[in-house]
Amino acid sequence: MRHESIYIDSRDAPEKRSKFCDDGVEHHFTEAAIMIAFAMYLFDEGASEVTIHPDGEHVKRHDLLQTLHAKGFVMVSSTGSTNYGGCYKRDLHLLTVSPRPGLGDVTALLNEKQVVAECKGGITNTKHAGQTSHLRKGLCEVIGQLMSRDPGHERHIAVVPDTLTTRSLATKMRSRAARAGIEIALVTATGNVHF
Repeated sequence: MRHESIYIDSRDAPEKRSKFCDDGVEHHFTEAAIMIAFAMYLFDEGASEVTIHPDGEHVKRHDLLQTLHAKGFVMVSSTGSTNYGGCYKRDLHLLTVSPRPGLGDVTALLNEKQVVAECKGGITNTKHAGQTSHLRKGLCEVIGQLMSRDPGHERHIAVVPDTLTTRSLATKMRSRAARAGIEIALVTATGNVHF
């Protein structure tokens, strides 16, 4: 069954994985889509400027421009040599898309504190052991990336798709991650974020 969310890319599952998802169709919630969904959450929370840092591989896996346009953003200036790098505007919201690595996947100033989020995506409707393992590893990886940053005055958030697998692991890890100054955010297919 194809998914209707702008954040989900529905793809026919490879033959070996088709029996592990409904109708043989996998719902890919890619890292680029997670970045955009979390950026929209930050705007809803009061941020006026948000920056996302996708690389070329992220953009190959998800149509970033189409999703931004669907969310009402229009490119007002371009930077770099890619067709997606630049500034996008929607009313009073400014989204900068910068393919520079090492700065965090999503950054913003919110309530006078710098937010740095690391994101991972995955297949959200599968019971395939390899793909559910990928979701678990993704959550562990983004927490590890954030632990390697100097916390300073930053708010660190690990952001992954909301699935049974990630929800269960997040519940187990939440208090230990919090002691390291890291929050865990789960994003639903419709873009709702909960901690």
